[in-house]
Amino acid sequence: MASVSFSYRSKKTTTFLEVRLSYRIAGNPNPINYYTRSEIKVSKEFWNEYRKNTKFKDVDKIDRKKEIDDDSHDLRKHILNEFDKTNLNQINKDWFKKIVYEYYNPPEESEDESEDELPTNLIEYIDFYLEYRKHEIKPSSIKKYNVIKHKLKRMQESRKKPILIAEIDESFKNEFIKYQKSNGYAQNTIQRELVFVKTFCKHARYLGLETSPQLDGLRLDKAKAEKIYLTIEELEIIEKQIFENDYLDNARDWLIISCYTGQRVSDFLRFTSEMIRIEDGKSFLEFTQRKTGKVMTVPLHPKVLQILKKRNGAFPRRISDQRYNEYIKEVCKLVGLDQPTQGGKQEVTKHGIRKVSGIYPKWQLVTSHIGRRSFATNFYGKIPTTYLIYITGHSSEAMFLNYIGKSNKDLAIEISNYF
Repeated sequence: MASVSFSYRSKKTTTFLEVRLSYRIAGNPNPINYYTRSEIKVSKEFWNEYRKNTKFKDVDKIDRKKEIDDDSHDLRKHILNEFDKTNLNQINKDWFKKIVYEYYNPPEESEDESEDELPTNLIEYIDFYLEYRKHEIKPSSIKKYNVIKHKLKRMQESRKKPILIAEIDESFKNEFIKYQKSNGYAQNTIQRELVFVKTFCKHARYLGLETSPQLDGLRLDKAKAEKIYLTIEELEIIEKQIFENDYLDNARDWLIISCYTGQRVSDFLRFTSEMIRIEDGKSFLEFTQRKTGKVMTVPLHPKVLQILKKRNGAFPRRISDQRYNEYIKEVCKLVGLDQPTQGGKQEVTKHGIRKVSGIYPKWQLVTSHIGRRSFATNFYGKIPTTYLIYITGHSSEAMFLNYIGKSNKDLAIEISNYF
């Protein structure tokens, strides 16, 4: 028998309640759970009172409780009715999300109702997709999807005919690659955006639209990208450098912190001393990753503790991502990291700002991302990979190894050390 429950799973003061479908299958002792967002919005404070069955005396709170009771009751009834009508083999995460979406957005009934009600034009479908998944997609992903939408719009205007979902096939892939390259985009940018196009089309297929039989087989290999990182020796040179300007000293300390915590710039530039917890004489940093929402506990390396001691227990002064990127290049230039290095950097071209591959002084290739990769690369083989993956946040060991540029040959050489 299935059950539906609601929970408040967010650090925000106000959010939409998450709804969970839970059921068991004969022979499997563990319940199967699927989650998605409802459109029941509530404050954390009120939800805590609601869960305690508080006897409200305030009229507004009484009315709000009734609204939540009614809304959750109706949604629960809708889900369970659909569950009872559906074969268990068809029930999965996407099915559950679709059921909840259709509860809030019921299809209009019409004698001529057909799949044509869904957009068949890819560009229009992207807007539909963003609305369909509005409670699940992060702002950073929305920004990426809108970028590819605008590129496709320009491509559609250039080709003078619509880009239809049913026509996303090998021929379209080649046309897409040719168009993107003619506008100065790099191979890896094109590859990533082709994956986005496939994601939109597969979602459309799930909802019943026709797609090309070639869709699943569309692929474009990534170009090999150089893995730029700072070695332990280079970091020691950077540590010892004395800077006359305070802004460079400040940026240098953030750079060292990033290289010994392995976190994204969106996280480490927000570090404060209030996030530090001491347990059994060891210092840990506790924070929530902005990109993933994951709650992290990261041990502080002695190098980070040295910087905190230097600054009387405080982290360096907070600066913007843009200024940080500018300043760490200046830091690395001043300490002499000018060896010719293969890599890519943003340059002004006839098509606009594009990433251009070439050989540059290493300091020109230093960006805010270098700290995370330096941490992963420098500690690989010294710290168990499982622990490194926990700190960097990669979803698999294969992704982690690709991130630091380890090939099968590299792994074979390292394994031979155990023989």
